[in-house]
Amino acid sequence: MNYFFQDRLNAGLLAIALAGLVSGLVLSLTGFPTAAEFVWTAGVIPVLVALVVDIARSLRRGEVGLDIVAVLSMSAALLFGETLAASVVALMYSGGTSLESFAEGRARLEMRDLLSRVPRTATRHHNGALEEVDLDTIVPGDLLLIRQGDVAPVDGTVASERAMLDQSALTGESMPVGLERDSEVMSGSTNAGEAFDLMASRPAKDSTYAGIVRLVETAQKSKAPMARLADRYSLVFLAVTVSLASAAWWFTGDPVRAVAVLVVATPCPLIIAVPVALVAGLSRAAHFGVLIKGAKPLEAMAQIRTLILDKTGTLTDGRPQIVTIENHGTLSDDEILYFAAALDQASKHPIAQALVAAAKARGMQLPVPQEPDETAGEGVSGSIDGRAVIVGGTGFVAARAGASGSSEALAEPGAVIVALAVDGKPAGHLVMADALRSGMAELLSSLRREGINRILLATGDRRAVAEAVTEGLGLDAVRSDLTPDQKVLLVLTERKNGPVMMVGDGVNDAPALAAADIGVAMGARGAAASAEAADVVLLVDNLDRLLPGFKVARGSRQIAVQSVIAGIGLSIAGMIAAALGHITPVQGAILQEVIDVAVILNALRALRIKA
Repeated sequence: MNYFFQDRLNAGLLAIALAGLVSGLVLSLTGFPTAAEFVWTAGVIPVLVALVVDIARSLRRGEVGLDIVAVLSMSAALLFGETLAASVVALMYSGGTSLESFAEGRARLEMRDLLSRVPRTATRHHNGALEEVDLDTIVPGDLLLIRQGDVAPVDGTVASERAMLDQSALTGESMPVGLERDSEVMSGSTNAGEAFDLMASRPAKDSTYAGIVRLVETAQKSKAPMARLADRYSLVFLAVTVSLASAAWWFTGDPVRAVAVLVVATPCPLIIAVPVALVAGLSRAAHFGVLIKGAKPLEAMAQIRTLILDKTGTLTDGRPQIVTIENHGTLSDDEILYFAAALDQASKHPIAQALVAAAKARGMQLPVPQEPDETAGEGVSGSIDGRAVIVGGTGFVAARAGASGSSEALAEPGAVIVALAVDGKPAGHLVMADALRSGMAELLSSLRREGINRILLATGDRRAVAEAVTEGLGLDAVRSDLTPDQKVLLVLTERKNGPVMMVGDGVNDAPALAAADIGVAMGARGAAASAEAADVVLLVDNLDRLLPGFKVARGSRQIAVQSVIAGIGLSIAGMIAAALGHITPVQGAILQEVIDVAVILNALRALRIKA
């Protein structure tokens, strides 16, 4: 409501200033100069009063800004009879304020789109009928109907045969994604196909999208060190402006020159360019699925020189995949997977769930296992299609089937062997591993080109596993067997080489993420603790989003610096020209408005950074 009121107030002041300037010009041109001066003054007073009230509020908050220059310039112009100049300044100031509000609104476009998509209700199946319910009433296990065009209100899984989802608002990917039954759905995705059923897996308040909304709201309230630095420099600029105006009056005896100097300095690009450029950068990063929690981490991200990566779920996919299938009897590879996956439906172990997912990905129709008996962490026995099946670790299967089976030692570092016995005889085994994410070598090379000098791996896994997974990546160091506090120590140690970024997805990574200059959480599947501790959340479960994040952060900061240098340089040149008598107050007001418009348009270039 405050933003709405402020926008209306800015528009009203702009209308008053414009009406006063135009009416006064008409009266002056038609031979009524005295009336013209009265009208110009009347158009300035409301703007001046509103500005004084705003300054008083800022002073109560302990903030001193360049709005004081605007008050001085308008007051001095009225005092020394330059009513036309005062009217032009009032119009330019109110117009500049409205332009700045428009620019910030445009810069927040992507983030505003994220917030505007929050659903308020959901359609739930209940006793064979459909009911419209508030999001707060949804609990895990509820079956929801997602109609075409609806936004998924909570995280869940596809309960229909297929769903087509548009995730562009979350990830920046323009093409809809097809999901099969039991596939995970991220809240905030839009149904781009036929209606489908969604099985809720989390309450609305704990859903991915609710977390994103909280992070966006936090980001919008932040202020970057560069913006705070601009506030401090604005005081210096204020002192320089007043000194130059006083000197021009003192040495020439002409107060109009002092008015012209003040007019040229109103308002200042220093306080406009930085927030617009950084907010535009936040919005642009969100477009690519990189949610940066504010202007401060955006600016810090632009200066990162060391990158520390967790392994499981970050450098690797975090979900075991089948590497090879070997048989010891008459069963084919597909039959081995069929029996193993069918029985593993009775287990929630990650390896078991990965086998089930692999079988379904191949289009296998898995029967319901009969009489399953699971030994936690070791394996499952039961019946599939009337045949006795045992699946699990090699020792577990060998003991139950009365055979030696395959040895776990045959697996490469980081790999796991899943053995299978059918009808009491060894049938084969599947070798599974947490595979390295595709394109990692190319991604790390690209990050080095973006200015990252050191890239390290920090993992709690064994040394042999860490080295096997990262072979050929060209990492500067591999740190293995680390506890959470040792990861924190690594982050602190690496700071001697420059600002450090830590990327992780688990609860054990949260302390290191908080200790780093910039902590990055894999938000799609990462733990809530890591997302809360992090400064940046990747909305897509893919490390390649770091690259556009770096490009946007560095591009935004560069644009902000360019805008400040160019704007301040032009303003100072105009002030010197005014002090020397080459620019009148009216010309100075027009010149400064041209500078402000140019600075804002340049800052908005951050919305078009290519990544």
